[in-house]
Amino acid sequence: MKIFPAIDLYEGKAVRLLKGDYEQMTIYSEQPLAVARDFEAAGADCLHLVDLEGARLGRTPNLALVTKLAQETSLFTEIGGGIRSMETVKTYIEAGVDRVILGTAAVENETFLRETVAAYGEKIAVGVDIKDGFVAVKGWTETSASTCFDFCDKMKQIGVRTLICTDISKDGAMQGTNRALYRELSARYDMDIVASGGVSSIEDIRALRALDLYGAIIGRAYYIGAIDLKEALEAAK
Repeated sequence: MKIFPAIDLYEGKAVRLLKGDYEQMTIYSEQPLAVARDFEAAGADCLHLVDLEGARLGRTPNLALVTKLAQETSLFTEIGGGIRSMETVKTYIEAGVDRVILGTAAVENETFLRETVAAYGEKIAVGVDIKDGFVAVKGWTETSASTCFDFCDKMKQIGVRTLICTDISKDGAMQGTNRALYRELSARYDMDIVASGGVSSIEDIRALRALDLYGAIIGRAYYIGAIDLKEALEAAK
């Protein structure tokens, strides 16, 4: 199982939100590139980025920083947050990003999703942000009419390879991850499922690995020292 340590970007800083709430933001570093290099030094080979401003605005305010992170580290880099046009997808991929994550756009614009998957294949992932069983959009501020599993069924049919599934109620709460959800997703789909939200202990990592998931994202637990990244990488093997 791959480990994706996360950097959430806001005004050029590495931050974390609690359950997606912009009013509950903690700044962990003003030097995200240094954070990414710490990931590399620990042995990580992947990086999960979220542009929190982009998620709200639908633009790429942190593009210069994202480009630096992608080009000045050896990490496989993926990014999500406000990616709602083919131009933005192209911009990120040309900047050196390895995979682009569609969220709101995948829910609200199926034509766009199909076009991006046709153009970029496995470089396109879809973020499935789950709130009370339904898919949330627009930086988790609204809930769509699609249930989690109906939406995942459609993603499989369209040809999406990677799903990044977040239980919003667990995100940043340090209460453990939703193992039952990931067990069901793993059993239902032969897609690359990445667990996100509430991965807060080495026990969570081991449990997710046992479910044969493709990957897990570590956020706040790393920043507050609850998970040692080297140990997590070893546990995921």
